Amino acid sequence: MDSNYSAIPRSSFVELQLHDEIDDNGSKSHVKLQTFGVNGVIDIDDFEDLDDFPLIGDVKNESAGIPGAVFNLTTSIIGAGIMALPATMKVLGLGLGFVLIILMGILSEISVELLIRFSVLCKAASYGEVVQTALGRPARILSEICIIINNAGVLVVYLIIMGDVMSGSLHHVGVFDQWLGNGFWDHRKLVILITVVVFLAPLCFLERIDSLSMTSAASVALAVVFVLVCFAIAFIKLVEGKIDTPRMGPDFGSKQAILDLLVVIPIMTNAYVCHFNVQPIYNELEGRSPQKMNRVGRITTVLCVMVYASTAISGYLLFGKDTESDILTNFDKDLGIRFSSILNYIVRVGYILHLVLVFPVIHFSLRQTVNALAFEGSGPLLENRKRSVVLTIILLALIYIGSTMIPNIWVAFKFTGATTAVSLGFIFPSLIALRLNKQGDNLTFREKLLSWFMLIMASAVSIVGVIGNVYSINSKSK
Repeated sequence: MDSNYSAIPRSSFVELQLHDEIDDNGSKSHVKLQTFGVNGVIDIDDFEDLDDFPLIGDVKNESAGIPGAVFNLTTSIIGAGIMALPATMKVLGLGLGFVLIILMGILSEISVELLIRFSVLCKAASYGEVVQTALGRPARILSEICIIINNAGVLVVYLIIMGDVMSGSLHHVGVFDQWLGNGFWDHRKLVILITVVVFLAPLCFLERIDSLSMTSAASVALAVVFVLVCFAIAFIKLVEGKIDTPRMGPDFGSKQAILDLLVVIPIMTNAYVCHFNVQPIYNELEGRSPQKMNRVGRITTVLCVMVYASTAISGYLLFGKDTESDILTNFDKDLGIRFSSILNYIVRVGYILHLVLVFPVIHFSLRQTVNALAFEGSGPLLENRKRSVVLTIILLALIYIGSTMIPNIWVAFKFTGATTAVSLGFIFPSLIALRLNKQGDNLTFREKLLSWFMLIMASAVSIVGVIGNVYSINSKSK
């Protein structure tokens, strides 16, 4: 029997897209069925009668282009973690630190591409769904718990930085104190609360991640300004001979130095974790395909490596052995160059604004994951505005409480870097690729080797990091 249907290869996937065109009789819509394979588009069929597809005709075109996707993914990566990189450079040395920044960026990009590839193969719309397809429901629950802990921890760190910089801390003067003297703004908890209610909450109530593309673009611009200013200051001081010779490698001269080395490596693996936002960004990408999303990931990785390397190197050169775990707190003193006070304000206030714009992007995936875990089967949050609002309020309240209890960002980054961050960035993507390898999209020998390498590396970093953190806490308590 003759048939107009043709088989689609197992290594391919199909997308149904709505397109608007103008013909002689006015506007006309049609549905385009595209079949994508590993090497790109295989064939295209058009269906002219949209009346046969009434449900599709109601879908609104709210897709994001590559620039918007790059900004959102970059914002997911470049957050408060950048503030801890100069301190890790102080422990690792310039040489090893620079190499690790590049290496972790490359490995993270590979893991993102594997995640996209197998998410499309499984038709998974979220991180948890692809984990469940590959590893089962218990693994999905574990991955969603990791996302919640990781993202909540990151958002708590954001609030800690905002409070320390604006209101000051035990050893550092706040921006408000320098501007206005003593006042109610000295109360760090009150300043954080006002920031959450007035600035963060309105952005966090937005329901689509694409709605944050403009704020993400602004946040990336502010991060670049921060990097350029730090780099310029370091260059001027280097030319003037005011910078001490930096250490190029780790210090193995003492037991504490070795312990610090074990603790900071997980922080470096935490730097590029954005995997929890990959699927939401891919879902809203215009004309989405794995190839297009891979391009987004590669552009993002190059941008982040440049920003991270510039910040880590310039920050360590500026402050040397006095580099704080939060580099922003170092900018409350004279930098030893002209216009030092003005540059200090630009760096600190600019990066606080950056964090305000980054916060809702991380919060978006946190809220989505909490909804998926607590209200499984209840439908997406887009269909339930009331639940979205209630979840947002509860999460913001818990994050605020957490920011008043954790002493500094180093504590948060050490534990999330050694546990949830390596799991989300490397362990789960590697396991997904190795487990789904035989289901229609075989890994090459190189990809299989890289998957095993990332899995073993991440597991070792996690074990060593946790042991180092526990030992560090026990040593301090004694």
